[in-house]
Amino acid sequence: MKIIILGYMASGKSFIGKKLSETLKYNFIDLDDYIEMKENKSIASIFKEQGELYFRKMERKCLEELLERQDSIIISLGGGTPCYYSNMELITNAKCTQSVYLRVPIPTLVQRLKSEKQQRPLIAHIETEELLTEFIGKHLFERSYFYNQAQFTIDANRDVALILEDVKAKLF
Repeated sequence: MKIIILGYMASGKSFIGKKLSETLKYNFIDLDDYIEMKENKSIASIFKEQGELYFRKMERKCLEELLERQDSIIISLGGGTPCYYSNMELITNAKCTQSVYLRVPIPTLVQRLKSEKQQRPLIAHIETEELLTEFIGKHLFERSYFYNQAQFTIDANRDVALILEDVKAKLF
């Protein structure tokens, strides 16, 4: 089985994915890390040097590669992955694949993201917490159509143990 973890930036996709992989004894792959390994440069560098369009094409190619694997894996997506190139359709139609949306409220996302803006190309330019809140709200609204296509939605604004318990209950 392939378990796809999706959600907005800082929703805990990689953290929960890693914890879930430890529990289930599945391999874990962070899609952004996989892209960085394939390109031999950071996501920020890819955005800066080749642009978002190039990145999104690479992201799709890497997602296809991972979905074709035969082993049981957990894949955490980038926040924008479900929103481009019919990626959600690809995920939904992939064999033996389950998708989980980690939903986190805007105020929590703002608190998590305000200290790590420089590592996040999409928000690095935003100067105030108020503007960050506005950006996340608008962005989340635009992306929610795609996120809500996941097979399961999990409230990810609580204790990690409860999130993991909820994910496992939905999947098995």
